[in-house]
Amino acid sequence: MSQEGTGINWKKIMKATLGIVLMGLIVYFLYVVLSYKRVKDNQPLEIQQRSAVESIRMGEVYRVMTYNIGFGAYTPEYTFFMDGGKRSIAESKDSVISCIQGSAGVARGYNPDFLLLQEVDLDATRSYHVNQKEYFDGMFSEYDNQAAVIYDSPFLFYPIWEPHGKSLSAIVVYSRYQIKSAIRRSLPISEGIKKYIDLDRCYSKSNIPVENGKNLCLYNVHLSAYGNDNIIRSAQIEMLANDMEQEYLAGNYIVCGGDFNHDLLEKEKVSGKVESWAHPFPRKELPEHFSLGVDLLSDEARNTQVKSSRSNDMPYDPRKTSVVTLDGFIISDNIEIMEYDVLDVSFNYSDHNPVTMSFKLKV
Repeated sequence: MSQEGTGINWKKIMKATLGIVLMGLIVYFLYVVLSYKRVKDNQPLEIQQRSAVESIRMGEVYRVMTYNIGFGAYTPEYTFFMDGGKRSIAESKDSVISCIQGSAGVARGYNPDFLLLQEVDLDATRSYHVNQKEYFDGMFSEYDNQAAVIYDSPFLFYPIWEPHGKSLSAIVVYSRYQIKSAIRRSLPISEGIKKYIDLDRCYSKSNIPVENGKNLCLYNVHLSAYGNDNIIRSAQIEMLANDMEQEYLAGNYIVCGGDFNHDLLEKEKVSGKVESWAHPFPRKELPEHFSLGVDLLSDEARNTQVKSSRSNDMPYDPRKTSVVTLDGFIISDNIEIMEYDVLDVSFNYSDHNPVTMSFKLKV
């Protein structure tokens, strides 16, 4: 009997292995495509009614904070793979809880009348399925609140060594005063194949009654960061600006806060390569009667403020890490700013520092 062919046929094994890998990639691609969906636009938001204060008053000073809490992952040592770092999920569940408790404590310590949060995970692989809103609900138990799901993404099997996973994440608003109504608006995002890597984006609008029969329209926004281009950036800001302008023309008061993923301090186009989340904010695209809050500050106040966001390609080092101000507020000219500041939390609980503003409605 011939012994020919009784050895291991490595060529066949390699072909079979490659075939299995290829089939797995095809199945995963189909899963991503078929499970892709955008969160519904023009979605009325459920409001948890907790506040007993029905309206706000003319001429009284109010305090608002915006804080991107970074899904509870960003200790000062944390680096993120999409920024050239190493990690794609938080270090541990305990680390997530510690960061969320820390950021909630910072927010409560400021004692805001209104709190705008971004990157609040409700159920995500990257944050060990910790419902982060529940921690803030406990800390702000006497506030009305609403949550707008910003994205509900399929399982991202990347990077291979530590998959980012599935993410259900929200932007959240807390108000010491009753929220009469709130709506979620979907922002334009990339089309074609790019839409599968460009996370869904939105803003929310909360209407808070004013004693004169008008509303304070409180916008919470998180614009695109990765994979966007000039067209998408412009379309998102145009949509937001048009909405705010219509509310202003109706006689309402506008405060829009959040993570704009634009450099709010830089006024001119920067030469050389610029990260997609650090282009100068295009002030010319704001409608008449609207301004960035930082533009109403003195040069000294602007220049001495700490920055609101750090680069995540390396552990935070105040001497080396690149920092920029991405977070802040847009206001209408019937709002008067009393104070405007970036709180220096040294990025202890997030890759963002919170931005605060005190203001009053002009009579």
